[in-house]
This record gives sequence, structure tokens and C-alpha cells, in this order.
Amino acid sequence: MQIAPLSLFVSATLLSLSVSAQDTATVTAIESERTEKQAELDNYTQVLDKHLSEETRLQAQLDLLRQRSAELDKEKNQALDAMNDIYRRLIDDPSLDISAAQGRYQQAVSEHKQNKEDIVMQLAAIASHRKDIEQIRVTKHTLVNTIASLNDQLSTARIERLRNEFSREGTLEVDHTINCKRTETLAACEQRGQQLGLQKATKHFIDQIFANLTEQRVVEPKRHLAGAQVQVVSSHVVGSAFSGQGNYSVNLSVTMRGDVNNSRLCSLLNLDNRYCSEYGSPLALGYQANYPTTYSDEQLTFSNDLSQNKPVVSVARMPASPDIATEIAPQPPKNREVELTLRSNVYDDEVFINGVSYGSTKLVVNLPAGMHDIEVRKLGYEPYKANLNLRRARTLNARLVKKPESIAAPTPKSEQTQPVQQVAASQPVKIVNPDRVINETVIIPAGSFKMGDLTGNGLANERPVVEKVLSHSYVMQSKEVTVSEFRRFIDSSQYITEAEKGKGCAHYKNGEPVWEIDYNWRAPGYQQADDFPVVCVSYEDAKAYANWLSGDQGMQYRLPNEVEWEYAARGDTTSEYPWGNEIGRNQANCGWCGSEWSNKSPAPVGQFAANAYGLYDTVGNVWEWTQKRASQDDVTVRGGAWNFAPSLARVSTRLALTPDFRANYIGFRLVRER
Repeated sequence: MQIAPLSLFVSATLLSLSVSAQDTATVTAIESERTEKQAELDNYTQVLDKHLSEETRLQAQLDLLRQRSAELDKEKNQALDAMNDIYRRLIDDPSLDISAAQGRYQQAVSEHKQNKEDIVMQLAAIASHRKDIEQIRVTKHTLVNTIASLNDQLSTARIERLRNEFSREGTLEVDHTINCKRTETLAACEQRGQQLGLQKATKHFIDQIFANLTEQRVVEPKRHLAGAQVQVVSSHVVGSAFSGQGNYSVNLSVTMRGDVNNSRLCSLLNLDNRYCSEYGSPLALGYQANYPTTYSDEQLTFSNDLSQNKPVVSVARMPASPDIATEIAPQPPKNREVELTLRSNVYDDEVFINGVSYGSTKLVVNLPAGMHDIEVRKLGYEPYKANLNLRRARTLNARLVKKPESIAAPTPKSEQTQPVQQVAASQPVKIVNPDRVINETVIIPAGSFKMGDLTGNGLANERPVVEKVLSHSYVMQSKEVTVSEFRRFIDSSQYITEAEKGKGCAHYKNGEPVWEIDYNWRAPGYQQADDFPVVCVSYEDAKAYANWLSGDQGMQYRLPNEVEWEYAARGDTTSEYPWGNEIGRNQANCGWCGSEWSNKSPAPVGQFAANAYGLYDTVGNVWEWTQKRASQDDVTVRGGAWNFAPSLARVSTRLALTPDFRANYIGFRLVRER
């Protein structure tokens, strides 16, 4: 008997898809929050650009005022000479009209005085403007990290939504008809019909799952890679019947649940595989919508009081026996700013520091530690000059002596001569048998590389990509400077860090930077051991350590510049990270990177594999200070940190900060001159 062709009709109704709209709501909320934060970031970027332009304008005005100061000074001297000349002639000819000479001199003095006042006001305006720029930059960095974190949360939410959509449970009713074979019994035909009905139900269920995916357009082209499966939870026959022509019809009600290979979800959405690894996720911390991005002046204003600074001991390497104690005079860390107060015994004078006008006394100004040429001038007086080695905060009283030949008005009685304050030199510090700091160094070979955002995923300040050539090799510490290494510096020099004498150290709390007065390198807000990277140190603290280590080791150490840092960190690669373009899982310590320290604290140095040049922790752990150029006011940190998003740990990422900023996620490593 010829078998009749298979007759099939499927009528399916998806009765229940037990997927909550919460997944999509979460994704939508994160996307909305990200859009809002991106708009804020764009706005702050525009505001920062305007502030930087305004700072340039203010600085240009200051330069013009200082140039005009020399011109006005010359005019004042000429007017005085002219007035003195006519006074001498007046002795022989009392009828001479001296009003023109007097008027010229009075105008010259008035304009010169006004110019000095303008210089003082301009300096104050620039200082205030720089504080505003500092606030904006900190806010920008917070927004950058927030957006990067939202991107991570969004990827995780998308994966979770897709997983839940594949895991839907629903019930289908299937009408299915087949022709019974001549050779099979009615029971066998019934069983076969029900099995084929189940197969068609599962196929249709999978079709329904894919058709109802939120990101169906993204996933459908890779459907064959999904590994989607269906589990039959229950099924029962609603109705069945045999016809006189040998057909069997069945109506099945089948409850099914979808399933998918979780490891393939990332490839379906074109995401980094780390989101599909068993390491937890950013959403486990709870999605936080409304990240605060504004901060009070009290939070972000740093103290300029450096009066508590203690000198750093610079120990020269001597050829003598290590058992012999060497007594060496303390030296201040280079480029550290120190407060200088200037007074004089006259009024309406003018102060010049290194040839630049700073207005009249009383003057309080912050200057880099080191040698400075000080000059105080006033018409009719011998200028006061001093070559000052500024080591710590001090007050200088300048005594100006009146020129005997001058015909200018005498000094008012109210101005009393004050003796120059003498500042006692610091006592030398004796260091006996200093232990050498042990931080292995590696040689970074000479070469060239492309610096910047090579993949198009970076921030605006990573572009354009520039070809850089390093014509000489250099030596770099393989690991970040540790707590124990920094402690030796402190014990040897009695140096006090910015955090210990100022407002403490910044840390992230609930998505915003917060200043904690009690945080410093000894107590950064988490438990640390001697082999942890030292944090809560400012740029100036890092440079002070480098200066001390140079004397201690008899070799020149310094912070790496940005070119040296990125070249070494890349390790002769062109990818986002030394191992590729994906952060992966547990390959570094950064926020949501899958390490046991991620979002908790730095890791002990050297816990992850080194790059091709033998450098550890150039990705994550702590941001690292780099040497700023002479033309820069700000300093750049590189490398990402344990509580910053993986996208900010890329080798080309750079964040600009003020030199006195410090946080429990910023440390450093040094290079050594060869």
C-alpha cells in the first residue's frame, strides 16, 4: 500500500512568556542615564575649553601688564630726572614754572602704581580661575568614569536580558495531523503523531523566542551560533481523533522553557567575552541612577599652607665604606611650591622675582623651592636685592635705603625701618647605613611607536595619533613603588606628604570623589600590606621621593614622561591592552575586571603577568603620575585603577589633574637615567 503524503497543520498560540519587562526597563534606564551623563560631560568639556581660553587670555593680559611695568618704570625715572633738573634750575631762576614737570611726574607715579595694582588683581584672578578649572576637571573625570561604568553595566544588563529572553517559559497549543502507515498499529501512529507534534511545537517555540528578542536584528544573523534549546516542562493531549481515511489528528498543549549556552551570549551581541564569564557583574552592586557630579568648594579647594613642610634629605652616594655615617645637608624636593611673604620698610614699592613684577609689598606668593632673585624697588631708594634659597615657608623683610642725591619726598614717619628676619638653616640629618630600596628595573629599548587612540575607542585627549621616536633606551622600575619603599623614604627624610599636612586624600564613595581628612599613604581607607602600591601621594610627593632616591642610590631617578610611559606600557603592541583589545577576565585589577581585588582595593604589586618589556600593573591597580612638561600647569596620570572602568585602563587613556591632587587610587613608578 502506498503511503499517503504527510499532512500537517500547526496552529500555535503562545499563551505565556514569563519574562518581566524589568530587564528592558533596566537597560532603558541605564541608556537614559548614560545619555544624560554624556550630555553633562559634553557640557563640562565646553565649559572647560572656555575656562582654558579665558586663562590664556588672562595670562596674556598679565604679560602685557608686566611689559608695561617696565615702560612705566622708565617713564617714571625720566619724569623724576626732569623734575630734579628743573628743581636745580629753580635755585638760579625762581620764576621758572615747574607745574608741567610736577604734573608729568605725578601722572607717571599714578600710572605706575595703578599698573602694580592691576598686576596683583590679575594674579588673583588667574589663581581663582585655576581653582575653577580644577573643579571642572575633577567633575569631568568623575563623569568619564561614571559613563564607562554605565557602559559596563549596560553590557551586563543586555546580556542578562538576552539570557532571560532565551529562558522564557510558555505554552503552545499545536494541531497536528499525519497519515498512519499501513504497517503500524493505531497506538504506534498515535505515539508518532504526538512526537512529531512535540517537535513542531519546540521548533515553533524557538522561532517565537528569536522573533521576540529585543535585539533580534543583532542576534538573528548569528542564530546558528546560539546553541538555543527547548526543555519540555509538560504536555498533554487536549483532543485527538482517527479519520476514516487513516489520518490521525491531535491537539497538544505543551509547556516549554528555553535555554541557551551562556558562553555564547557575548558573541551574539558582539560584546567582550568577560561579560559572560563567571565572575560577577557590575549590576550585582545595584544600578545607581543619579550619580552626583557637583562638589562643594570645601571638597575641592586645597590648602596652600606649606609651612609644615620638612626638608627632604638628599643623600649622595659616597665611595666610603657603608659602615661610615655620612652627614649631608637637607635639600628641598625640586618643584615643590613654598610660601614666601615679603614686607618692606616703605610703601608704594614694587617687587620683582626673577625679573618679573609681582606688585607691591606686603606680598604673599607661592614659589617653587630653590634659588630665586628678589628685588624690591622704589624711586628715590636704593633697590633691595637678595638671592634667596627658598627651602620652606618664610618671611623676608626688605630694608630700602634712601638715595642721598634724590629730591623726592622723604619717607613718612609712620614707615618704620624693620630688620631683616633671619631664618636659621635646617640642621643636617645623619643617616647611618641606609638600606637600599629593592625594586627591580628593566631596560626599555630605543624605538618608535604610534602614540594615542589607535582603535578609535578612546577619549578626545588621546587624539590625534602621533608617531614618536625614542632614540635612547632607558630603565624603568618593573613595579609600582610600594608602601615599604615609600616608608623608608619617610623614615630617612622626615618628609610630610600633602595628605598628611593638608586635607587628607580623595576616594570614591557612591560614585563621587570624597575627601577624607584621615586618609593618607599610611591609612588609605582599606587594609594594605608592605607590597601594596603606595597611594594618597601627590605629584610633588612622587617627585620628592624620586629626588631622595636619586641621592640614596647615586643614580638619577625621575617620573617617566607620557611618551616614555605609553611606549613602555604598550610593550611593542598596538592593541588596547598588552594582551589584546579585550580586557578579559582576571588579567588585571580594574573595576569589574574579574580579579579578587576589583572594586575593593589595589592588589599587591606584580600579581598579574608582565608585559613584553617586563613591566607589571601597567593596566589597572593604580593610576601612575607622569612627568609634566614645563609648559603644562596640570599633570597626567596613566594606566587606570582598581576602581575605574576597564575602558579607562587602556594603554592610551590619560587623565589630567592638578599637581597637589591625591587619591587612594593614584601611585607612581620611576625611570632611571642610563
